[in-house]
Amino acid sequence: MIAVHFDKPGGPENLYLKEVAKPSPGEGEVLLKVAASALNRADLLQRQGQYAPPPGASNILGLEASGHVAELGAGYQGPWKVGDPAMVLLSGGGQAQYVTVPAELLMPIPAGLTMCQAAAIPEAWLTAFQLLHLVGNVQAGDSVLIHAGASGVGTAAIQLVRMVGATPLVTASSQQKLQIAEKLGAAAGFNYKEEDFSEHHKSVFHVKGAGVNLILDCIGGSYWEKNVNCLALDGRWVLYGLLGGADANGPLFSKLFFKKGSLITSLLRSRDKKYKQMLVKAFTEQILPHFSTEGPQRLLPVLDRVYPVAEIQEAHEYMETNKNVGKIVLELPQ
Repeated sequence: MIAVHFDKPGGPENLYLKEVAKPSPGEGEVLLKVAASALNRADLLQRQGQYAPPPGASNILGLEASGHVAELGAGYQGPWKVGDPAMVLLSGGGQAQYVTVPAELLMPIPAGLTMCQAAAIPEAWLTAFQLLHLVGNVQAGDSVLIHAGASGVGTAAIQLVRMVGATPLVTASSQQKLQIAEKLGAAAGFNYKEEDFSEHHKSVFHVKGAGVNLILDCIGGSYWEKNVNCLALDGRWVLYGLLGGADANGPLFSKLFFKKGSLITSLLRSRDKKYKQMLVKAFTEQILPHFSTEGPQRLLPVLDRVYPVAEIQEAHEYMETNKNVGKIVLELPQ
């Protein structure tokens, strides 16, 4: 099969398509013939040699995929049949023509969605769902500050926050991104390149002057003080990325202490199969039906660009410009 490959860590120019052995499904697994995969920041970090896959995971890039079930592992007795369309969250291996997956992690593709739209769902939407519900304990009436509001996770989180009856507020790097976030349901947005969101938090981000109840933060170090300043008493700050650095210089603990705030960290890729199985089951039951339901509660994966996988270098270069709104998707040859 054809797969995205790189021989040594470095820039996008190191990526190429290589013929590798097609995997075989083990017990309890299925083989998925991949129609589309999507790009994630983790792919860029792995290519740079900064983020190794978890033990036992494929070294091939790709944390999500959509396609059709091609083969069932020995002894599989579950509901999936050869030919069924499906999408899946992966620890790696999605950017190839075939990938093996535990059957329990497969999700049906909502009616009306294309394979490219489906490929844009698993990583971003399961991450947003996990951060909001399992980690951040979002409640109706909360105000939720979402950094990188126009990213895949950000565009998913805006819609999920609205769905629960809470208020989404976002930061992003351009006016265009903020406008799209507001179309998706963000109540207010802030261009962090032009203004310091924490300087204006009382007028823009504070709900009745109280602060935000929940922050979804993929930035880390460079935002710690601004985050604490915006946090309501007893607020929850969920850290799931370190794009702004890993170091926090200053009185982080004392400031957080006086806000009675909680700092919670979260990673999804390295979670065990049992946790992911629970997450996929909850998401499939509670959220997935809303992708194919007409009406104001309908959920929509946001796609920025679709590249043929042969243009993998261009796709990585584009993601590195930080211009994308929503997901960058890769189509695999059929």
